[in-house]
Amino acid sequence: MNIQSAINKEVFIPRDERLLVAVEVQRRKRKRMSFLPTPTKDYNTFICVSVTNTAPYQLLITKVKKFGGSSAFTRRSQWIVEQLRQVNGINSNKDSPEFDLVFDSGVDQWVAASSAEKCIFIQVLYHACQTYWKGKAGSLGKAGILGKLSKLGEKRQVSGAAHMEGGPGPSVSSAVSPRRTLQARRKSYIPPKQADFINCQSKLTGDARAMNLVIYRCKAFLNRMKNVMVTNQHRSPGQGTGQPWQRVTGSTKENVVHRLNVALGERGNKLTRAEDKTAELLHKAQHIADTAHKLSWKYSK
Repeated sequence: MNIQSAINKEVFIPRDERLLVAVEVQRRKRKRMSFLPTPTKDYNTFICVSVTNTAPYQLLITKVKKFGGSSAFTRRSQWIVEQLRQVNGINSNKDSPEFDLVFDSGVDQWVAASSAEKCIFIQVLYHACQTYWKGKAGSLGKAGILGKLSKLGEKRQVSGAAHMEGGPGPSVSSAVSPRRTLQARRKSYIPPKQADFINCQSKLTGDARAMNLVIYRCKAFLNRMKNVMVTNQHRSPGQGTGQPWQRVTGSTKENVVHRLNVALGERGNKLTRAEDKTAELLHKAQHIADTAHKLSWKYSK
């Protein structure tokens, strides 16, 4: 079971929520005085995006921590998406692990474990917000508030018609006023302000999100594999110590790790080239679509 599945099982499923994405982060390093001791970090922090399983649906951003010596995950803070004001990708020209989340209560500056994991997080968060706000505008703005008002107007129209049959009275005004009230409230309905995504690469918020998401997941997996191999390499016994057969074993391990690192690097370069090719094809397709639209508009006249 990977970390995301474990977090979903321990933290979100008991609360009737579904985890969409989780990214391991740490605070952006700040300048410290040279004479101050560097604090030791004995916990891991994860920023998670989840959605409730029951209506009314809510999109939530949760901070989860796992402390050293414990295998359990603990929910520390949680915000609804209405409290999210801005997502800052820091650099719109290249992949970088840094990003900022701006809430009503303050700003959180984070560094992800890798640039690929940060891109996955922002991509999933952006499209989850788009889906959430579209559903919110449809269900709350029309079916929710305005639907109830329309039913109320229909009831008043029926009662107005009954008064018209029964006797004199302001039946016309009673039948017309609910419509005017409904139209006035429709005009006065203002949807909540959505979060702004700034300094984010266009490939994270564009149409080719499915292909880019697969590429970033592959990059994140390769990065985790590389970190595991580097950690195992540091833990292996040093070369030149112990018995001769131990020196041969250590040298063999280093050669295997080196070959795997080279293979992972080549695979990462191939994924990068595939990503660039996807962006190029998307641009060409957009250009062809624009040209076809112009031609159809020209000959339709």
